[in-house]
Amino acid sequence: MTLLDTVRPSSRDGDVTVLVTGAGAVGASGIIKAIRRADAFDAHIVGVDTDPDAYGFTLVDTAETVPAADTDAFVSDLLAVARREDADVILPLNAAEVGPLSEAKPVFESEGIEVMALSPQALSVARDKGRLYDELVKQAHPVAPEFYRVSTYDEFLDAVHALGYPNRRVCFKPPVSTDMRCFRVLDPDMDRFNALLNQKPNSTVTTLGDVLPVLQETVQFPELVVMEFLPGEEYTVDALVRDDETPILVSRSHNEACDDASFVGTVEENPELLQDTRELCSVFGLEYNVTFRFKYTAAGRPKLVDIHPRLSPSVTASVGAGANIPALSVQYAMGQELPELDIEWGTHVTRDWQDVFYGPDKDPTTI
Repeated sequence: MTLLDTVRPSSRDGDVTVLVTGAGAVGASGIIKAIRRADAFDAHIVGVDTDPDAYGFTLVDTAETVPAADTDAFVSDLLAVARREDADVILPLNAAEVGPLSEAKPVFESEGIEVMALSPQALSVARDKGRLYDELVKQAHPVAPEFYRVSTYDEFLDAVHALGYPNRRVCFKPPVSTDMRCFRVLDPDMDRFNALLNQKPNSTVTTLGDVLPVLQETVQFPELVVMEFLPGEEYTVDALVRDDETPILVSRSHNEACDDASFVGTVEENPELLQDTRELCSVFGLEYNVTFRFKYTAAGRPKLVDIHPRLSPSVTASVGAGANIPALSVQYAMGQELPELDIEWGTHVTRDWQDVFYGPDKDPTTI
């Protein structure tokens, strides 16, 4: 049992009230526990989610359900909860909620509530892979991957072949997507038999022959980003970006492919990626929590794959290495001075499922 697992909700009123949205999001339990471990403040945590059975509700002091982020009532209902609970800061964990909260920042700030989200301008670039890569090319930044933006069937086919298919694998995805959803790898050497009988049915690997009939049948061809396949190591950089100050950055490698439920990795100091990330934070005018995902080419050059404008579900890897980024983010939002960090590079982390039990006449419990 780890320190993160032994932390339980506080029964006392905290000196900082943190409203966490997406209490049922992947990684929410670890992030909530990390906030509990803060040395600089006592946290009263309010958790909200659309699901009344959100597993994070077992860890917060107050739990509330709210409408989905794409409804008109989301901001108004969340504001009502924030007022009622006297929230100091709002920390969004659900990707879908970052956009509405970014737009509504002036509304919350007029009530004295700090929203920990990017500005709408920075967010519009960070979440759109096409715009993001375009900006990297304009900046002549070496982390820009080789890519094409396409919006027709013929453009898609031309881009796939321009990137080397069938001699090279090629990837594509919508410009705006959540994490790895809708991401596909075109592999001309794909073993169909193995994929059919030995792999999960949600495998991202497919072939051009399988994809083209689907794209030919679509009434409205989707906008897509077609890019080079990056076969090298994958790294994440957790960032707390501070206005006019050096960002707090922690780089970590992915020792095994991660998914929504589990993760294996190592907090590994990578000076090259840390420097690239500092530059990108400045170039795009970022602030608060941002997660950068890099992959290496076969030649050993890092390329930026994604910028996620929120805490990573696996940010607890950094917490375990001595950088409690969720708690530090709250401190920054409250205008508190942040301490110098002593990061234990080389810390190895594994994460797996979180179980929640709902008895017929009992509050939800965890092991």
